[in-house]
Amino acid sequence: MRVRDLLSPSCIDLNGIASSKTDAIDKMVDLMDKRQNLSDKEVYKKGVFAREEESTTGIGEGIAIPHCKSDSVKRPGLAAMVLPEGVEYDALDGEPVNLIFLIAAPNTKDNVHLDVLSRLSTLLMDEKFVSDLRAAKSPEEFLNIIEKAEDAKDAEEAAKASASASSDGYEILAVTSCPTGIAHTYMAAEALEKAGKEMGVKIKVETRGSGGAKNVVTADEIKAAKAIIIAADAKVPVDRFAGKPVLEAHVAEGINKPKELINKALSGTVPVFSGSGASENEASDKAQGNAGHQAYKHLMSGVSHMLPFVIGGGILVAIAFLVDTLAGYGATARGSFGSATPLAAFLKYVGGQAMGLMIPVLAGYIAYSIADRPGLAVGFTGGMLAASGNAAIGGYMDTWTNLGSNGDGFSQFISKFAFSADGVNTVSGFLGAIVIGFISGYVVNWLKKSTEKLPQSLAGIRPILIYPLCGVFIVGVLMCFIFNPIIGFINTALSAALNGIYASGQIWLLGLLLGAMMAIDMGGPINKAAYVFGSGMLAQAAVDPSLESAAFISMAAVMAGGMVPPVGIALACKLFPKKFTAAEKSSWISNIIMGASFITEGAIPFAAADPGHVIPATMAGAGVAGLLSALFGCTLRAPHGGIFVFATVGNPVMYIVAWLAGSAVTCALLGILKKDVE
Repeated sequence: MRVRDLLSPSCIDLNGIASSKTDAIDKMVDLMDKRQNLSDKEVYKKGVFAREEESTTGIGEGIAIPHCKSDSVKRPGLAAMVLPEGVEYDALDGEPVNLIFLIAAPNTKDNVHLDVLSRLSTLLMDEKFVSDLRAAKSPEEFLNIIEKAEDAKDAEEAAKASASASSDGYEILAVTSCPTGIAHTYMAAEALEKAGKEMGVKIKVETRGSGGAKNVVTADEIKAAKAIIIAADAKVPVDRFAGKPVLEAHVAEGINKPKELINKALSGTVPVFSGSGASENEASDKAQGNAGHQAYKHLMSGVSHMLPFVIGGGILVAIAFLVDTLAGYGATARGSFGSATPLAAFLKYVGGQAMGLMIPVLAGYIAYSIADRPGLAVGFTGGMLAASGNAAIGGYMDTWTNLGSNGDGFSQFISKFAFSADGVNTVSGFLGAIVIGFISGYVVNWLKKSTEKLPQSLAGIRPILIYPLCGVFIVGVLMCFIFNPIIGFINTALSAALNGIYASGQIWLLGLLLGAMMAIDMGGPINKAAYVFGSGMLAQAAVDPSLESAAFISMAAVMAGGMVPPVGIALACKLFPKKFTAAEKSSWISNIIMGASFITEGAIPFAAADPGHVIPATMAGAGVAGLLSALFGCTLRAPHGGIFVFATVGNPVMYIVAWLAGSAVTCALLGILKKDVE
């Protein structure tokens, strides 16, 4: 099906005006409806916006191609709009969009919208074609430009097919694929083919989009080729290229740097792919040579799997506090707030269990991304140790003493370093989970390599015995003897420092430090040290009324600091959308809810994905909130609850000012520090 066949003059607006992306899509849907392609306009529109939530269809260079496949579409169609003034569209390059094509496809098996989208994407790679469309004086001229371009493209493809039939082979073969398998897949293919033609290099490009593999390379073509280019951000089969130089790159490089890729592929410096038995390009990470990109990919594997636990569990806990507040327990429940009523207790229990899984899941799926399935058990174990810390020494030592052991040097060593004394916190939290997740993955890969030469008869026990047994042991030793004891020492020092500042009477400095500590590791050991100090002060005030003023001010600073990171990040998602991925931006509402509920963990996925920029921003904002709260003399009598316990806050108006000021600082710093998402 041709692009021209799906357009009519009534569906083309050459002088469009739109105030926003939403307004532009609304007007595009109105244009589509003029040709009576839709059976339910509103259902179709919802489908278009749902697709935008997945990732923007603003592909860059001033072009957007929104699309939807739906039961509400009676027959396939296109609508087009030229916006001389442009519109902010959240495009990949951050530039305004001034040319929009909208695709409507019926919900059938033939995936007509993908075929049209691939053809349209390749046509739009031609700068003259795009400039001619923007300069068209009438809908009829607009259609003629498309028709001529399609005729030329058909002739070019026919000539290519004829040349292929009589060809002795291609110098270079390429494969392109993007995560959504739509526009960028075909744009990269077009760019590589165009560059090859200009350079006099015979090249064939296989596209692996949502509609399946097209222009698939053959075994004979692989045999004759000098090198292979894989311009992909999604998995593609690579074992067929064993014995050939394989150059891996991002799909964006295929679009923007096609000549560089071709020159490098032919330079003779590209490593030969060994064909290690894996069927996906993920197996040849070494050929990519980008350690930073690989580390980020592994980290995001853990973060993306962790996010549902944070959101689902966190919001259930927030609802538990709301239930208790509505029941009248906000000011009186104190330590039992959130579980003072049966319904609240149930919600808090379920939500707490879900949130308790987030640290093991983070570590487990980082390890899984590095070492595949064998890494999962080892990573989960390391994450559990990071989340729970070392076991308390008391119970073990009592048993040991009762058995009459005098304790040799080795036993004493284990008892001192593998366990924790009462009152010492050895929980390493999400920072520990990140570290041990990577270590777990690389430990399992090392075990794989170390056991490669075992007899074939023992190969079956490697994944079910050697990897989990040795991996869990190694990770357990590292966590219990190194990372968790170090964290325990740090926590002890922090507690002593906080008590020293409190004793000196510098309540403003205490507020600053407590607030900042709440935003360093979002529920980790440093966060918990601040929270335990604040809640511990409340417990002391219940016994000694003379401590009430300092205790209530400290607790207020703790909660203000803990409420800042999720809210500041949510604001940044709205004010600086180019800094965040589509998935991150879609979580802004849940972050508002969690921040308002004093659930700092909502910020963990953002901090884990970009700790070098996010943590300084959240620390600064939370520190400002804690400082202002203390300076304003704000007090808090409840140990938790966020906005649901504001009835117990002294000087509530200024407390809200402190919270929002800190959130604004975090938001502004994220806008300055974070880089735009690629």
